[in-house]
Order: sequence, then structure tokens, then C-alpha cells
Amino acid sequence: MIKYAIEACLILLLTTLISCGERNKSVEESNKINEPEYAIAYNVLYNDSTDNYEVFTMNMDGSGKQNITNLSGVEWTYYSFKDKLYFISDKDTCHRCFFLYETNFKGENPKKISDLQLADSWMSSRNGGQELIVEPRRKVDSAFQIININGSLVQRLETGLPYSADPLFVNNGNQVVFRGGMTKSKLIEGFNEALYIIDLDGNNRKQLTHYPENDTTAGKFGYKAGTPKLHPTENFISYQSKQNGKYSLYAVTLDGSKQWKLTENQENEGWHDWSPDGKWLAIELFDNDQTQFHIGLMNWKTKEIKVLTDTSFQYQQSPNFVLKMTNE
Repeated sequence: MIKYAIEACLILLLTTLISCGERNKSVEESNKINEPEYAIAYNVLYNDSTDNYEVFTMNMDGSGKQNITNLSGVEWTYYSFKDKLYFISDKDTCHRCFFLYETNFKGENPKKISDLQLADSWMSSRNGGQELIVEPRRKVDSAFQIININGSLVQRLETGLPYSADPLFVNNGNQVVFRGGMTKSKLIEGFNEALYIIDLDGNNRKQLTHYPENDTTAGKFGYKAGTPKLHPTENFISYQSKQNGKYSLYAVTLDGSKQWKLTENQENEGWHDWSPDGKWLAIELFDNDQTQFHIGLMNWKTKEIKVLTDTSFQYQQSPNFVLKMTNE
């Protein structure tokens, strides 16, 4: 009887373990199914002799690389919202005269968003992706413009600075962080690049970043404060800056009270993007002489980073995350 009782207990224990294992596996598979599936879009210098830039996308593991624009001129992407990928293009117009287009991660059914000629600048959106803030070409307008997804003007934003670029909505779209300069370009003495925050009515402009006074390594043309990006869950601004002779990513709070070095990668770090869930950081990586640019992907929790690109192309830059599909 004791033997049979032990065998019964062992069978019951084994059945329980199998059941628990299957249940845990089921939970893991369910979580995996619910996990958003992203592609990474990035810009590639496809043919240097003809100034041909293309937009590529790839999977999060670096597989499935594809040219999704396949045009003869200049196409650059700087922003996506959910499954909508936005890119600027000079197709059907003069060289580097840019207009805004929308597509998906496969490059399907591209459509022109606006007849507003744009500058080469990053952008962002608010109101569930229904409104974009963009930088027009300076000959067209010196102010940022907020447009809807049909291309109609919603509002202009004058920053009050001679130079303004790379606008980023923050605080639920009620304020904008941007890269500003005290002269019209880096060619003019006193540019003093920094990140600023401003209300949508143009009031309460405040300087957020302050470049180290004794650091001269950025020189005249290096970024002291590059394109701002908002961490979606931790609510700080990240940006590239050349300090101590190397480009790294830095961060600043939205009130400017804290500024710190964000990453510790050996490579130079440039344009970058956060996944919408805040778990991943895609970074442009390059050597000191800027002879080879790669796209790297960092797990923000573990800080592990993996290079996703190879040396098929020299310039592979400006990554941004785009959802492969959405249920909405």
C-alpha cells in the first residue's frame, strides 16, 4: 500500500509540474503575442556619386533589411507614429527641395502629406498622431508649423531665436523642445547651440542644456546639443553632444534642473530613437573619423547593445521605430 501511495504522489507531483510548466509557457506565449512588433527605419547613402539616399527598414534582430523608397533622389526618414512612417523626399521637384510623405514599414502606398516645402529636420506629433510639428524651409517660413495629417495649417510657432530646428512635442503637446542657436547658422560667430523649451504661444522660452564652458572639442560645426528625443515612460530628454572629444548621448529633465551623461558606449553616438514602450534605444554608432556608420540596438534595462547593420553601406543613420501593424 505504501508503495502505491508513493507512486500516486509522484504521479500527482509530475502532473502538477507539467501543468504548471504548460501554464507558464502559455502565459509566456501570450505575453509574446501581445508584445508590439517593431521595425527600425533608417537612412542610407545608397549612391554617393548621385547623392542618392534611400530609406531602409529592418527587423529588430537586423534581419529583413529592405529599401522601401527606391527613388533616384534624396529620401530621409526622421519620425514614425505607430505604423505610419514619415519621410521627406525631393522626388518630382528640385534637388533637395523636400516635401513630406507617409508610408508603412514596407514602403507601401506612399502618399504626399503636404505642399509645404520642408527643411531637413526631425519632427514629432500630438493628439494621437493627428497633428505634426515640422520645420519649413527657411525661405518659406522661419517659424515651426503645426499641420494636420491632411497638410492643413493648424498653428505657427515663433521661437524668438535666429535659428530653430528639430521640434519635439512634450507635456501632452502643450510645449515644444527644440534645438536653437543665437545666430542664423553655425557659420556665424556666437551660434551657441542648446536645447530650449517653449509654450505653444511662444512664451516662457527656457534654455535646458548648457555646454561645458571649458570644452572646445565640438568645434564650430560639431553638435553641442543635437536632436532632442523624449523617453516615453521616464520623461527625460536625450540628445547627442560632442564632449571631451567624443559624441555621446546625454539627458536633461524637462525643467532643466538635471543634466547628465546617459550612455557609456565606446563608439561615438549620434541620432537615436526610443521605442514607444521605452524598452529599446536605437542609436547611430560611428568611429572617430566617421568612416563607417552603423545602427545599434540597446536593451534599456540591461544596457546590452547589438550592432544590426553590416558594412554594405558607409552611411546608415537616423534610426526610428515603426510598428509593423496596429489593431486600431
